[in-house]
Amino acid sequence: MRLKQLASLALMPAASAGGIIGLTLALALANSGVAAAQTNASGEQLFTVLNPTGIAPEIERSSMAERPSSLDGKTIYLVDVTFNGGDVFLQEMQNWMAVNMPDVQTEFRIKRGIYSANDPELWEEIQSVDGMMIMAIGH
Repeated sequence: MRLKQLASLALMPAASAGGIIGLTLALALANSGVAAAQTNASGEQLFTVLNPTGIAPEIERSSMAERPSSLDGKTIYLVDVTFNGGDVFLQEMQNWMAVNMPDVQTEFRIKRGIYSANDPELWEEIQSVDGMMIMAIGH
């Protein structure tokens, strides 16, 4: 696409904010010399601009865990990932469950690392008692 066409697209009133940002980036790259310049048969300069968002990896799907018919006699781990206030929320849940679900045992734990990091010791502990987990991930 020619530089003039890019500029006119960026100024169109119907352009979305994301489109304007992308076109602005394309214009900046074209003017910076980062993009490869070519000339077409008419002698007009053309630019090749790369998409900076990249290609997302494929997602491996996992099935949801089966829901138990009852929570009575089960152990539920309330896992905090140290997001602001998550511990307060989970401890309030634990207090509520103690009053309203006396046959359910709860264990409050703080997960090591960020929410997406693996914590094998915690997972092993939960699995060793055939437990379930509620993890507080806030936003």
